[in-house]
Amino acid sequence: MLGRIVRSVDFERVLRCAPRARTAHFALHHLRGRPTPPAFGHAKRDPADLSTGEAPLSDLPVDDSCAKASQSVIRHWLGLVIPKRHARRSVTRSLLKRQIRAAAGRDEAALGDGLWVVRLRSPFDVRAFPSAASDALKAAAREELAALFRQAVRS
Repeated sequence: MLGRIVRSVDFERVLRCAPRARTAHFALHHLRGRPTPPAFGHAKRDPADLSTGEAPLSDLPVDDSCAKASQSVIRHWLGLVIPKRHARRSVTRSLLKRQIRAAAGRDEAALGDGLWVVRLRSPFDVRAFPSAASDALKAAAREELAALFRQAVRS
């Protein structure tokens, strides 16, 4: 299961590391570790955590409840940096984000634990891909991202 990097502090930590893999348009940064915990008092609270909330019901026997909880531990966190200067249209940025998440999900088992950030480092040629969400752009991004993650797994 892939978590998401949401705090700017975590993005800064990962981007300070040298890229682990590069392609013509993307760079992949990796940092072993976990995201920083939220500052005290800023964490969102779940109403079920309050003493007035209802306790969650479980159909599992007590002996099996811990096994289920340990299987859902997040070991990989993914962050995306798609700047507007490299992808002007929001349609293109959304397409690239979907392609990156799909590629990371396919290769998640082979990736090392920690924080991963994929950064768009140069724009796709507008003349080669005139449509912001063309099938040709999807295929090109998918192929390049597969190569990026293969390269990262090898190193």
